[in-house]
Amino acid sequence: MIYEQLACLAANTGFNAYAPLDISTIMLKTEVRDMCIANSCGKYGKNWSCPPGCGTLKECEQNLKKFACGILVQTVGEMEDSYDFEAMMETEAVHRERFKKMYAALRKDGTGILALGSGCCSRCRDCTYPAKPCRFPEEMTSSMEAYGLLVSQVCKDNHLPYYYGPNKIAYIGCFLL
Repeated sequence: MIYEQLACLAANTGFNAYAPLDISTIMLKTEVRDMCIANSCGKYGKNWSCPPGCGTLKECEQNLKKFACGILVQTVGEMEDSYDFEAMMETEAVHRERFKKMYAALRKDGTGILALGSGCCSRCRDCTYPAKPCRFPEEMTSSMEAYGLLVSQVCKDNHLPYYYGPNKIAYIGCFLL
């Protein structure tokens, strides 16, 4: 699948912005993974899509090497002010739905794909980690941060805005093929 097809799919799925993802710009950072270990979201060690369930940085790096191209996708939302938590959550929900829809469409053609989203996988209400294998490994997605990506840098390196000004919020994900 070429970028033009990916862009068309992203547009039809409803993403506000998208850009080609140059795989050579992806750098995994220990500092980003360390933020996961700090466990401010409470998911570290509790979800297959989060560290350590998603693998070590070395394992993530090996997985990324399997892919040749990609696309960054973004949902941008409006907030009344910088404390508009409701708008943040609404925009995140819209982004997750678009991301899920595009991921399902990409999986249909049988191409190898890695989907890295925003936040941890939420496919199941209660993740089986670490007691049992993932119930839906073909649908599970890790976050870009879980893989050690500094999202703002990935956006900058691939010419996609990260900051849209005050009272705006952007959720970002990527698909690698």
